[in-house]
Amino acid sequence: MAIKTVGSVCSGIEAASVAWQGLGLKFEWFAEIADFPSKLLAEKYPTIPNHGDMAGLADKILAEEIAAPDLICGGTPCQAFSLAGWRQGLADDRGNLTLAFVDIVNATDKIRKNAHLPPTVVFWENVEGVLKDKTNAFGSFVSSLAGLGEVLTPKKWANAGFIKGKRNVAWRVLDAKYFGLPQQRRRLYVLAGNIDVANVLFEHCENGENLQKSAKYPSSELNFSKNGDNFEIFREYTDCLYSSYGTKWNGNAAAYNGSLYVVQNGRIRRLSPLECERLMGFPDNYTNIAGTKRTNRYQAVGNSWAIPVVRWLGERILAEQQSKFSFDRLVGSGNFWDFHESPIICENGFVNVSETPQNTIFGNMQNIVDSNAPKEIYISPVGCNGIIRRKAERNLKINSRLEEVLLRISQEMSAEEIERRSRVQKRGNKSKLNVRGEMEQIYLN
Repeated sequence: MAIKTVGSVCSGIEAASVAWQGLGLKFEWFAEIADFPSKLLAEKYPTIPNHGDMAGLADKILAEEIAAPDLICGGTPCQAFSLAGWRQGLADDRGNLTLAFVDIVNATDKIRKNAHLPPTVVFWENVEGVLKDKTNAFGSFVSSLAGLGEVLTPKKWANAGFIKGKRNVAWRVLDAKYFGLPQQRRRLYVLAGNIDVANVLFEHCENGENLQKSAKYPSSELNFSKNGDNFEIFREYTDCLYSSYGTKWNGNAAAYNGSLYVVQNGRIRRLSPLECERLMGFPDNYTNIAGTKRTNRYQAVGNSWAIPVVRWLGERILAEQQSKFSFDRLVGSGNFWDFHESPIICENGFVNVSETPQNTIFGNMQNIVDSNAPKEIYISPVGCNGIIRRKAERNLKINSRLEEVLLRISQEMSAEEIERRSRVQKRGNKSKLNVRGEMEQIYLN
């Protein structure tokens, strides 16, 4: 089928619109309720209506108040499935939005059938934690998409699989660090519809040896100069960016492996919002709209999609490739195949279902760092000392070079700063937050 129109659910800051720019797709509508992303959508895409709450979309489609597009994309709230969330799955209202997403797809297909149009294509992204959800939310989701009479309940969901049903459904975990972004970001991608979703999401190869490669991230210099500044990083790629990075940057595992820190001219800081945009593949300052706060930008970027991965999948969807492999001879349960290993063998070759694409691209942190980082994201000696203290109190592992840098900076307070700190701490009417804020201002000035 020729895919021309798109509807976007839980649109966020519209990674899909960025990733699929130039592919000839027209976005008919968005659905986003959060204040900052909604403001960004209004500024970046003023001609595309944002219908807000996705809960009302199915009724609007059935009433033909909005278009029933060729493709529906979305990433329903992941907090119910992620390690950072409450892991309540379908018991969490946000998890139930995943099934509301299916209602939107069903409504769209009903209208399209009446208009003698092929069923819509479904593109869905989420954290891989949904595969481990104790309420089997993923089983409910894919079984509903496939139109099965009963929910699939395997003992363990694999990172890739395929279902034949009313709609064919395929899923695969892909890692953005193999698509040109120096960020380890493993995400689950689901495609459903009457197109050849397996051939889009999986990769055929006649020679299995080409698929059994070791996708080791290449080594590069961790110390380098750029625009007259000296930089040091602690790893060639970062850990996954998370939505609360702007406020809880020192409570995450990446605070101790160093992957979300940059040393610039001897001072250590967090990544800037612009650097986070680059780590996701967005244009520079895409989220830097009037009146925005850094925390808004961090959250919106951390909740978004990796642009090169979504671009790769979009191009494959639009290519309408003919199937190069068949699952008919694979061992499975009825019309359900769960791929726990890669590659898999089909009747005419091998199929890559791993997190690594057949043709890998590696990015470089030297292209990510920016010399003009705001002074507010530098970590004061007090902050450095706090990280070291928590490490010792909790018996945490820490990158040895990071520890050296933190210790050096924490010991660099002047006598004047120490005296000032003592005076501030004696003011009983000040909160700990104000104390820390004043001390960091001392360091920055």
